[in-house]
Amino acid sequence: MNEFTQAREKMVERQLKARGIRHARVLGCMGQIPREVFVAPALAEFAYEDSPLPIAAGQTISQPYIVALMFEAADLQPNDRVLDIGTGSGYTAALAACMATSVDTVERHRELADEAREVLTKLGVTNATVHHADGTIGLPGHAPFDAILAAAGGPRVPAAWRDQLKIGGRLVMPIGDARESQRLVKYTRTGEHEFREEQLGSVMFVPLIGTHGWSEAPDIRSDPSEAIEPAIRSLPDLIRASAVSLPALDAPDFAEAFDRFAQKRIVLLGEASHGTAEFYEARAAITRRLIERHAFRFVAVEADWPDAAIIDEHVRARAPARPDARPFRRFPNWMWRNAEFAEFVAWLRQHNAALPVEKRAAFYGLDLYSLSESIAAVLAYLDAHDPDAARIARERYGCLTPWQKSPAVYGRAAWQAGFGKCEQAVVAQLRDLLEKRLAIPAGDPGLLDATHNARLIAAAEQYYRAMYSGSAESWNLRDTHMFDTLQSLLDAWGPDARAVVWAHNSHLGDASATEMGRIRGELNVGQLCRERFADDAALIGFGTHTGTVAAASDWDEPMQIMHVRPSRTDSYEHQFHQAHVSPCFVDFRQANGDALREALKKERLERFIGVIYRPDTELYSHYAQAELSAQFDAFVWFDTTRAVRATEAPEDRSETPETFPFSV
Repeated sequence: MNEFTQAREKMVERQLKARGIRHARVLGCMGQIPREVFVAPALAEFAYEDSPLPIAAGQTISQPYIVALMFEAADLQPNDRVLDIGTGSGYTAALAACMATSVDTVERHRELADEAREVLTKLGVTNATVHHADGTIGLPGHAPFDAILAAAGGPRVPAAWRDQLKIGGRLVMPIGDARESQRLVKYTRTGEHEFREEQLGSVMFVPLIGTHGWSEAPDIRSDPSEAIEPAIRSLPDLIRASAVSLPALDAPDFAEAFDRFAQKRIVLLGEASHGTAEFYEARAAITRRLIERHAFRFVAVEADWPDAAIIDEHVRARAPARPDARPFRRFPNWMWRNAEFAEFVAWLRQHNAALPVEKRAAFYGLDLYSLSESIAAVLAYLDAHDPDAARIARERYGCLTPWQKSPAVYGRAAWQAGFGKCEQAVVAQLRDLLEKRLAIPAGDPGLLDATHNARLIAAAEQYYRAMYSGSAESWNLRDTHMFDTLQSLLDAWGPDARAVVWAHNSHLGDASATEMGRIRGELNVGQLCRERFADDAALIGFGTHTGTVAAASDWDEPMQIMHVRPSRTDSYEHQFHQAHVSPCFVDFRQANGDALREALKKERLERFIGVIYRPDTELYSHYAQAELSAQFDAFVWFDTTRAVRATEAPEDRSETPETFPFSV
């Protein structure tokens, strides 16, 4: 079995079946047709990713799930005759030919029509005919059709298509008042002039160009602000008018503009990449002010609980529960082992030193990747406080022990077996520790730490199983765990406690305002915070136009200092760049911001860089559609940014240095 066959099988299981696609012929044909031959060789490795990919003539091959959704709605039968509008690469024509008796596919670009014809011939597809023509008028000489599928979005269904569809036939296409976004609609012809309509969800396809579609294709490199009526100010003008210019990052008053969030229960501070210095420095400055001036009680970050617990012991001058442990030693260690974060840790330790123990600000991790460290932490606590309970815990965690170094292997084994073989044991251990917490209302830091580690183990066991059933499910489990951990911390600190959260924009911006939630069915911490805390949570995003970033080209690869490509002209980032105000802060909730909020409701691309950055495929691997003013309450902008300064892990020492856990 070659790598593409494996990737194709995984696509069917994780992207299609896991999202509810059940049509047997759709699943069978998508598991059979080699998608990699329909894209450029340089993009073949991404052929089975959960995203669209570029082809020639500025067109795309659609996301696998959307293709499957369209075919499931069309419900092709073996004897059907199909009209495929927008041949593109020829992939949908090949799928239709796999499911039906004959396919006529129409493409307006000669280059694409010729290439698709060649690929289909090489694959031995004999029941699909490629036509170079205006697809909006259909193929009257070949009508009627049992099904019509369109891979381009128009303002309405062309009358010619309605006429060429048999009674009982199905037509599936994207419909939208704007070129940039549409809704997927299924029409079933029930009579001579009657059609039944079904809505299938929001999508984004290339525009349908032709006599009965849009008049002409917009240049993908054009500035979206040009579409605004001349009498209305451009989006960059609106941003400039609403922006609060910020002083230098090291200025004492840098964070004054954020005092407006001082009464919030939670202030969530994002980042557009995990390796940009300005994002760390700005979050540190804002957090210092919220702690010093407004009595925020703790910081919770996108890091593993055991790693953050070591930082917490350091900044609150508590005796270490695991003296030999050192944090952030796994990939991507530069995400937290960098000079900018180390400076914040040093400040927090110094700030706390002048306060009584009960007033000291705490530091916590929300993430769930530290299975081995969390098991060790639970056992260490029980060994010290309840040896009998430690013995029981060892028996329970024994199920996971063989998998600690490679928990993803456990996930695959458990998934293939069809059950969670360790779930009952880890949940039982968590229940025991939660009961101990309830029995000691005042609590103690060690028990709090052990309980959250047990919570992490239970969530991680679910997460690693979910990795092999669907990408949305595993993402949702991870972000729900992070939110549940945050909620538990707020409960532990009391009703008046307030928190600052640091995480990537993809976790903190409301997912329901992006294609994450609207198309992929993903939720996140920001969305859950809004649902639970409403206006008592402030979601603040961060962005940049260009500069450098610390990132890797693939998972577990070495860190590199990479150049960030200038933002695309069809992105939100380009609009902020055109505003020429940097650094700045824009509050989308401000009373006079109606015009800006309205302009930002138009979906645009937004860039997301994590610990992986691939500039050559940036549009498809790092951009996604979003509605910025619904995604965030406010936005912090730095036009040009620089990479974080990664630090080396310190040598183990018998005495803890003042700069622990960083060698700076």
